Amino acid sequence: MKIQNDLFLRAAQGEKIERPPVWLMRQAGRILPQYRALRAKLSGFKELVETPHLAAEVTIQPVDELDVDAAIIFSDILVIPEVMGLEYQMVEKKGPWFPNTIQNIDDVKKLRSGAEAAADLHYVYEALKITKEELHQRIPLIGFSGAPWTLLSYMIEGSGSKTFSKAKKFLYTQPEAAHLLLDKLADTIIVYLKNKINAGADLVQIFDSWAGILSPEQYKEFSLPYIKKICAAISEAPITIFAKGAWFVLKDLQEIEANVIGLDWNTRPEFARELLGNKQVVQGNLDPCLLYASHKEIKEKTLEMIEKFQGHHIVNLGHGVYPDTPLDGVKCFVNTVKEFEY
Repeated sequence: MKIQNDLFLRAAQGEKIERPPVWLMRQAGRILPQYRALRAKLSGFKELVETPHLAAEVTIQPVDELDVDAAIIFSDILVIPEVMGLEYQMVEKKGPWFPNTIQNIDDVKKLRSGAEAAADLHYVYEALKITKEELHQRIPLIGFSGAPWTLLSYMIEGSGSKTFSKAKKFLYTQPEAAHLLLDKLADTIIVYLKNKINAGADLVQIFDSWAGILSPEQYKEFSLPYIKKICAAISEAPITIFAKGAWFVLKDLQEIEANVIGLDWNTRPEFARELLGNKQVVQGNLDPCLLYASHKEIKEKTLEMIEKFQGHHIVNLGHGVYPDTPLDGVKCFVNTVKEFEY
């Protein structure tokens, strides 16, 4: 059965489209009152992630409320470290916390990886199957994973960080252990994303959230090869790479076997087009904070961004939508895009 609104997938594959598709990173979440109502009934974030029918419900909420052109499965990037053997907790208003962290190569060697680890994420695959069924082929469904470097960062730091200095120190002082960990993460992510595609994902996105804290040289050694390995192994569905803050490796990312390059809000559309060319499909890159502005300004800036990208563009924010963003601002953004015609 054909997807009714396949605009997002056609855009991702570089086809000519009548208007740019639109969706938002973190569209399933606290911007929606129905999400907040559901969360209030649960013990915490992880219960929602690990309960397939609830994850499916939350995934579909923004589809019904915002009429976006793609759904993204509700999950968390840190499910990968957990099934590899590093349990984490999600602390309310503070974020993720790992009771134990990776200290040395012996800790890395103890971790499970590949198919053995990915098999334990059955609740994610089940959530995808339920979501796919309940979407009734209205729009495409996105699966995702954190990139190896971003996941390593959390596994070394034990939580979020302003500098990720512990993780960067690990690269300098224990490079052999770092490469082994990154390789294990890549092997697990490959199986995980393939399983997601088999469960119903129409496109997969790799989030390298902490790409921008590395130097260009470090990124090319400790992140790029592992993203390349993942992309080379997956041919079953289109792939988007979103390396936040890594404007300095955009040309390198283009040479990887991926369909779409995500751009953060610090990357000028003109710069991206000059560097990547007009035929490269890009995604982004509106400043999430613009959605706090007046509707008039939201419309003006959104249309300005679309015009500057000159096509082959999936409209999104340059990062995830913030929890306190006004819902009417989000709707104004989405509706502005949907009214645009090339």
